[in-house]
Amino acid sequence: MFCQSTGKEIREVAMWPKAKRFVVFPLVALVLLGLGLAAGCGGGTTPPPEETELSGKIREAGSTSVLPLAEELAVEFMKLHPRVRVETGGGGSGAGVTQCAAGTVEIGAVSRDIKITEPDLITYPIARDAVAIVVHAGNPITGLTLDQVARIYSGEITDWSQVGGKAGKIVIIAREEGSGTRDIFEERVMKEKKITAHAILKIYNGEIQMAVSQEASAIGFVSLGYISGLKALSIDGVACTIENCQKGTYPLVRRLYFLTRSTPSGAVKEFIDFARSPQGQEIAQNLDCVPLVQ
Repeated sequence: MFCQSTGKEIREVAMWPKAKRFVVFPLVALVLLGLGLAAGCGGGTTPPPEETELSGKIREAGSTSVLPLAEELAVEFMKLHPRVRVETGGGGSGAGVTQCAAGTVEIGAVSRDIKITEPDLITYPIARDAVAIVVHAGNPITGLTLDQVARIYSGEITDWSQVGGKAGKIVIIAREEGSGTRDIFEERVMKEKKITAHAILKIYNGEIQMAVSQEASAIGFVSLGYISGLKALSIDGVACTIENCQKGTYPLVRRLYFLTRSTPSGAVKEFIDFARSPQGQEIAQNLDCVPLVQ
């Protein structure tokens, strides 16, 4: 409207005293500036930046062989993403499959392959692991063959003297049904044989670790991460070490998996990716797991 001023209006402004002129022109400039800003912003305020930090809760449960790794991965992941809460739990591989399929947890964990009779779930290898055959630290036996282990667990061999040790009844300790570690043991060691009904069954790896450490005549099988305080026997002349597992010469190596019901997204996807990343594999190696082949 200022561009359409008449000549009379201009002459009137020109005739004003100098003091009035200096008041009018800055006022006009401020009005124009205000109109320009309003037009540029669309009359509204600038929206806040979009939230990009991960947040939420992840529930994981299943294999007790995976549990120490899952716990450490959770700790390090939450340091990187403080707004994410990762809850870990055990229960065994069977529970990991069941709870994941039911949606009770976002991530299941197993220490064996999914069975054909189980629900179709998506698997993500996160490390490899060995099943160690363990005895009391004071037991003079240093190694057995796969056949000897099978015959001990089937009840055919009952005394340590039958395999070159000191005379004494062998106390057999095994995992319960539904354990991924037991599944691998039955598949790779027992084959057609059955574990004797006289075996003492334990729910968790840690329980076998404790039981064998407290019984001089005991034998058990555990995940490699649970051999502290015990003697891990060589099998068919091959020592149970990380190096031999990496080379593939130790016969009882298996994969550890995370599971999901559907393709993951958000924090769940990032956590699984973290577990499989170089940083996650370094954590696995520090816990006596065998890293994935990168």
